[in-house]
Amino acid sequence: MKQQAATLRVGVVGLGWAGQQHLEAYSKIDGVQIVALAGMEEDLLAQLQEQYAVPHAVRTWEELLALPDLDAVSVAVPTFLHAPIAIAALERGLHVLSEKPIARNGDEGQRMVDAARRAGRVLDVAFNHRRRGDIQVLKGIIDRGELGRPYYAKASWVRRSGIPKLGSWFTNKEMAGGGPLADIGVHVLDYALYLLGEPKVLSVSAATYAELGPRGRGGNDRYTALSTNFAYEVEDFASAFIRLEGGTTLVLESGWASYRDEADLMDFSVFGTDGGADLRAVGASNTPVADLRVFTEKDGVNADYTPAAEPGRAHQAVVEDFVATVRAGESVWGAHDGSLALSRARVIDACYQSAAEHREVEL
Repeated sequence: MKQQAATLRVGVVGLGWAGQQHLEAYSKIDGVQIVALAGMEEDLLAQLQEQYAVPHAVRTWEELLALPDLDAVSVAVPTFLHAPIAIAALERGLHVLSEKPIARNGDEGQRMVDAARRAGRVLDVAFNHRRRGDIQVLKGIIDRGELGRPYYAKASWVRRSGIPKLGSWFTNKEMAGGGPLADIGVHVLDYALYLLGEPKVLSVSAATYAELGPRGRGGNDRYTALSTNFAYEVEDFASAFIRLEGGTTLVLESGWASYRDEADLMDFSVFGTDGGADLRAVGASNTPVADLRVFTEKDGVNADYTPAAEPGRAHQAVVEDFVATVRAGESVWGAHDGSLALSRARVIDACYQSAAEHREVEL
């Protein structure tokens, strides 16, 4: 196996918001050198190359992967490119950190995982919202048994007008794989299952709706995506009832656009046998710390409280963990093959199948 150099040399494919998060995070880690950038936006490419003192700036991911002396690559591009770039990188012996979702569907994700296993390299996927400080505090409360056994949970991320650029790749099914369920819903699924202790998903019953986007409503240009003329082909709202091993159920909602309060909402509520909790981030990812309340009792008297939480570190923590995993060596690489992200993709696939066939789907 190829030995890792003392300096970890990384490349970043994609110059949008996510790619810039990866760049900033790598730039703050000792012993990491950003040696290459790839992106089609010439002015932004030049700006970022200068800002981070990157030796190589190229237009295509193929050019980037052809460069010598790379150790790892971040993939922060439209979803349809995740699999081809990641697989090509892994086959070149590079470690890969991909943006979520792992791919357009579980079958593509499986090919990525298989490539990581064949190459003996790390494949991680960026689920940055589980790194929120408030979610970490709630995770500790649940894991310590303060709520007893969780039996019902509800989690959502919903927007009033938040379709990422009507007509962009986000709203093209072939390029994105799906709408808000695949985009922000996969974050909700990830942090909900993480909080609940990673129970096995047994079945899903889901519904999807496309009521606003096809009529040109609900768009928002603040989300970075190149403008195109694609027809609106995905849902703008989705809901799912998810049965979990052990009898727990999870209700999940994700929506880019619906007639509701103007501020985005990201939340998680749980009922347990000895207590409950309610986390509400009004403003969603723009709210550093959510409102978090815990409902419990002591000696038959309500003993509700509001735990303190600090802002999380989001992509910085994701990238630091990826770098630490790569540096830890071959003994730990096998446990980081993308399998968890693949399991999320399989659940999303089942939700879309359930919605299309109007029935419950078992996993």
